[in-house]
Amino acid sequence: MTDREAERLAPAVERFVLHWGEMGARWGLNRTVAQLHALLFVSSRPLTAEAMAETLGVARSNVSTSLRELAAWGLVRVVHVLGDRRDHFQAEQDVWAMFQLILEARKRREVDPTLALLRECVEEGRSSRLDREAQERLGELLGFFEMMTRWYEQVRRLPRPTLAKVIRMGDRVTRLLDGGSR
Repeated sequence: MTDREAERLAPAVERFVLHWGEMGARWGLNRTVAQLHALLFVSSRPLTAEAMAETLGVARSNVSTSLRELAAWGLVRVVHVLGDRRDHFQAEQDVWAMFQLILEARKRREVDPTLALLRECVEEGRSSRLDREAQERLGELLGFFEMMTRWYEQVRRLPRPTLAKVIRMGDRVTRLLDGGSR
């Protein structure tokens, strides 16, 4: 692809890029951020910001802002191409690593602040005139968040082959834990 002409995307790639952008918007991301991630993910080589802007038909400034966000998530990195002084960008290609980065970032941005707030509310509820039912519900929610956070940390530390086996086992784990009653 030259910087003067946009790369013509294969129909399947174009559909994927558009769909990933829509899904990103539903997950709370800017559509362009998600589309750039999709484009870089399927690209066979690193791309310049200019080439991405032309391919997607978006402003160069929008691409720069979006690339900074993707880099902050750890999903995109700058690479250098011999003989070219410009920055090129490449997405994390390992699907497992990509999803682990996304999960960790979402946990840090969404779950951790909620957990901290719940702890504060439960503590405050003990010393205030908080309705007993509300106090119990907040405590139950806090317990659930803490349990799920502990579970996430345990799963995150599993070696990838072990995690893949656990996931592939699916329903068999449930039957095993229920004593085969399903």
